[in-house]
Amino acid sequence: MASYRLEIKRSGAREIETLPTKKERRLVVDRITGLADETRPPGSEKLADDERYRVRQGPYRIVYEIDDAARVASIIKVGHRRDVYRT
Repeated sequence: MASYRLEIKRSGAREIETLPTKKERRLVVDRITGLADETRPPGSEKLADDERYRVRQGPYRIVYEIDDAARVASIIKVGHRRDVYRT
């Protein structure tokens, strides 16, 4: 199975950069990288709106959209679980 292309929105990239430790950033980036091969890994959940999903990495949540036709996974938001779903 061919992998998906990953796109990280500018806001998502900023949120990754603001994570408190280098280890947490590395773990989140590794989890995002894994989405290229498996866009709906075990533990991922479809969110109520559109084609958005979320996957957990420790206390952080990665919210992303999947475009199966174009084979693109777009990272929308990365943040702590207490903050990530607030608009």
